[in-house]
Amino acid sequence: MFDRLQAVEDRYERLNELLSDPEIVNDPKKLREYSKEQSGIQETVEVYREYKSVKEQLQDAKAMLEEKLDADMREMVKEELSELEDTNEELQARLKILLIPKDPNDDKNVIMEIRGAAGGDEAALFAGDLYRMYSRYAEVQGWKIDVIEASSTGVGGYKEIIFMINGNGAYSKLKFENGAHRVQRVPETESGGRIHTSTATVAVLPEAEEVEIDIHDKDIRVDTFASSGPGGQSVNTTMSAVRLTHLPTGVVVSCQDEKSQIKNKEKAMKVLRARVYDKFQQEAQAEYDQQRKSAVGSGDRSERIRTYNFPQNRVTDHRIGLTIQKLDQILQGKLDEVIDTLIMEEQSAKLEAASNE
Repeated sequence: MFDRLQAVEDRYERLNELLSDPEIVNDPKKLREYSKEQSGIQETVEVYREYKSVKEQLQDAKAMLEEKLDADMREMVKEELSELEDTNEELQARLKILLIPKDPNDDKNVIMEIRGAAGGDEAALFAGDLYRMYSRYAEVQGWKIDVIEASSTGVGGYKEIIFMINGNGAYSKLKFENGAHRVQRVPETESGGRIHTSTATVAVLPEAEEVEIDIHDKDIRVDTFASSGPGGQSVNTTMSAVRLTHLPTGVVVSCQDEKSQIKNKEKAMKVLRARVYDKFQQEAQAEYDQQRKSAVGSGDRSERIRTYNFPQNRVTDHRIGLTIQKLDQILQGKLDEVIDTLIMEEQSAKLEAASNE
């Protein structure tokens, strides 16, 4: 482990040199690449350096105990030694986690797709609740939301809503939201007070850059049409809405949120690139050894991951057996307790897998 940590520190120092090189400074692509790499290992280097400092202090404290000291001084050194040993253990534990291979998508922006599933209007209303929950969470994180496509219902929900979340580390925190979300509550239209169960699906896609997924113009069919509002009525007489079809995979994306055809095409292209990238990732994941998968779930979109029970103010994440009696707060975007627990579970699973290799 420590050989790997020393190699990381050496690479960090080399990146410092490269980022001071005039040739690199004048090359935006390399400057961005090296800056991103350095940022990705900075925390590991800082903790490793702190660990080395504590280790030296431990050695000095142990050496002092071998000298002739009065009783008071010996007691002080023993107390310091005990504190340093605790700190040393904590730093080693942090370093083990920091050395876990990082998901290459973790720092990326996110494209989220929420769709009402089983339950008709109630499912669409729940899809709207989920959209507002993620919007509030993003706002607290300082992230920006940009709606790409929305198909609303007359009752205030969404049949489907697709939006981008721009923010550092967005994917690292939201990737666990992939799957089917279930709600249990009494609909406003239910006169008998019976609890209904409805579902909405959430897809979380990392934004794919052009260098990561090669999509040729010849592989895309572009169709334009007039934008439409609720009920299908035309809201724009110009052909501003855009539908893109990726012919090799059959992935189709539509966008009519903007009044400009060019802007709609740009937004649709971002979603298309993310969906094609995700399709390839899903296919690769299907071939991945089942025993090496994360304990928090396979990421299968059909997997029921969470239940929101309104009568009991309860949220249950079925993947890790987490139950929280704070549904009202969670729907206000206070998702940290759930997301942080999922991250810790994933880290524990990866640590266990690494120790078994």
